[in-house]
Order: sequence, then structure tokens, then C-alpha cells
Amino acid sequence: MIAKAGRPVLHGWLVIDKPAAMTSAAVVGTVRRATRGVKAGHAGTLDPLATGVLPIALGEATKTMSYAMEGRKTYRFCVRWGEQRDTDDSEGAIVATSAVRPSADAIAAVLPQFQGDIEQVPPTYSAIKVAGRRAYALARANEPITLAARTVTVEAIELISIPDPDHAVFAVVAGKGVYMRALARDLAQVLGTVGHIAWLRRLTVGPFTEQRSIPLDGIEAAAAEGRLADLVLPVQAALADIPALPLTEVEARQLRQGRPVAALPVARRSSFKGIGRDSMLCAIAEGKLVALVQIKGGEIRPVRVLNI
Repeated sequence: MIAKAGRPVLHGWLVIDKPAAMTSAAVVGTVRRATRGVKAGHAGTLDPLATGVLPIALGEATKTMSYAMEGRKTYRFCVRWGEQRDTDDSEGAIVATSAVRPSADAIAAVLPQFQGDIEQVPPTYSAIKVAGRRAYALARANEPITLAARTVTVEAIELISIPDPDHAVFAVVAGKGVYMRALARDLAQVLGTVGHIAWLRRLTVGPFTEQRSIPLDGIEAAAAEGRLADLVLPVQAALADIPALPLTEVEARQLRQGRPVAALPVARRSSFKGIGRDSMLCAIAEGKLVALVQIKGGEIRPVRVLNI
């Protein structure tokens, strides 16, 4: 945290427990107001219906958002069998029904089809752009939409419970870009019925967990009481899986100026073992993240410099 124009500027992460019936963009807007206009952005959209972990980057942490979004995510959701909705969740209009209710054995038998690298067509109501326009905008305008299938990765999917014949609860571990609404839709189709997401909760995004998350009204209260900075995680919290290189202050100054640093002196102080060519690394000086860097041609070269 540094001072600017007589007030603190925050750099780091707030892990919000997003409430239902609110867009991710609206959560970011609330955080911006609470932080008095600090630059902010979210790492991975949650649908309005969904609750759970929504990491918000503040200040220079916004330069690391793309790395946070690459992290593994875990979810828990409930499928409502027998009703297909145009949004693939409970907020949409019913467009088809079915009397088929799958058994636990039937569900277990098809789950392997949805694990690993799979082809998935995103929901029609999604933020994907089609000819420069968002798919959900085209859908609301009743314009025809064709979305291409994409290869996504589902590391694990498990049936947790069947509260009643109409509902089933699942746990999912997934990579970037997997739509839980599409997963529920396709699962129902393979089971010979139709279905949609009744509720959805995200439990983790990379290193950010629900145990470390804060209700949105808690952020507003902390801001009003002048203790918001106490809730902000460091910028490098999103980069836990990226190796760190310790630098001297002289080397850090070179990187901040956009100049490369000789790799050999740094290698003598720290091991480069396991670091592949073009690997992204964190350059650290005095406990602070200086830059995201790569090692090329015997040099440590800055990719994204952070001004903290």
C-alpha cells in the first residue's frame, strides 16, 4: 500500500464471497466504491445466479489477473432434471420438459464421458463474442446464434447426493473456460432427459478459497471503519504456482526501468532447476513483487513490471 493524493492506494487481492442475484461486474463496482476508486477487476466471471469465490484484483494486481484466471477452479452445483431453460439455469424461461429422472447408477455410468479434455458448446446466454457482439445480447434480441464447441478440461466430476428425484448435486474440479451450465445441460442430454442448474457455488479459484473469502457487505463495513487494507492479500498471492527469483535492489531497479538483468549472478544465489524455457517467473526484492519475468539468452527479461 502506498500513499497517493493524501489517501492510500491498495495493491493486492480481495477474495469476495459473491452473493446471488448480482453480476460479477456489479461486485467490482461495489469494491471500487469501497476503495474510493482504486483500479479493480475480477479473475473469472460468476453468473448472477452463482455464489462463492470471486477474486478481485486491486491496483497493480490487475496486471496479474490473467494468471489467476488460469488456475484450477472447484464448484458444487445442483441440477434440476426435467426442465430445460433458455439460459441453462433457473433464471431462464422453460423451453422443454421431460418426465425422465435418472438414477444414481445411470448418472455414475456417464460421468466418465465428462472427465478429461472434452468438447463443450458454451451456453447461448454467455459473454462470448459473436461478430463483435456478446452472445447473451444476441439471444435477448432473438437473433440466431451458432457457438462453436471448444476443448476444455474437467479434472474431476462427482455425484455428491440426490436430495429427491428432481435434483442431483455434483462436485467439479475444472480448468479455465468450463461452463457449469453447459456441463449440466449436456449431462442431462446424455442421460435422456433435460435439465438446468438450480444453484451453483464456486469454492476455489487457484490459491483463493472460500475459507479466505469475505462477504461483500463485510468489505463495505471494513472500508467504512478504515480497516480495508487489513483484508487485502499481497499481489503475489495469485502467483503461488510461479517460481520466485530473489533479486537485489539494484537488479530490481533495472527491471523497473524495463532493462534486463544478467541471469548468471541470480542463478548463483538461487536454483533454476525445473525452470523451462520461456517459463514465467516472479522477480522478488525485499519481499515485494517487482515484475513477471522470463529468462532468455542469459538474461532475465521483464514481461510485466509492477509499480508497488
